[in-house]
Amino acid sequence: MWRTLWIISFCGVLFWSGIGPKDYLIWFLEVFPALIGAVLLAATYKSFRLTPLCYFLILVHSIILMVGGHYTYAEVPLFDWLKEAFDQSRNNYDKLGHLAQGFIPAIIAREVVIRKKVFSTAAWRNFFIVCFCLGFAAFYELIEWWAALLSEEAKESFLGTQGYIWDTQSDMAFALSGSIFALLLLGKLHDRQLEEISLYRRS
Repeated sequence: MWRTLWIISFCGVLFWSGIGPKDYLIWFLEVFPALIGAVLLAATYKSFRLTPLCYFLILVHSIILMVGGHYTYAEVPLFDWLKEAFDQSRNNYDKLGHLAQGFIPAIIAREVVIRKKVFSTAAWRNFFIVCFCLGFAAFYELIEWWAALLSEEAKESFLGTQGYIWDTQSDMAFALSGSIFALLLLGKLHDRQLEEISLYRRS
């Protein structure tokens, strides 16, 4: 049942996102990671099924990407309203996206390294996860830079700096914070779901 709801939610938001986006190139660049993720999930569903928590978080991240692709990250209406309501200098939807860029991959990485028994201690495991998420965030900033070099439109809409000179650094800081928050807030819940998977496999 939950798998059907996941697919309906993903496809429904994707369909909405692709109807009249501000720019189709920007839409594709923003949504492409979600499409790749969906393909990987389908390909690994039988051989390496994830916890419900992971699948839910991946769906949330995909929706964030699709909303950003439809409007561009600098023009999401709700965050335009927040900008005015709280007298902010910019639309900060991209910061939500970069927080998720650390928060959600942290749980995915945690699941993989625990199930593959990569680390013998939780301390080294958590250190690796945080470093992985920070490295992933930095690599995504390089992708944004390369895309901006290829397209003048992407230079403004895909980068989405909105004139903030420390945008790249703050994006990575949000991803770093997201990874730490995920480990602190969801570790116990994730452990319970991993244990349920282990019990299911042994039965």
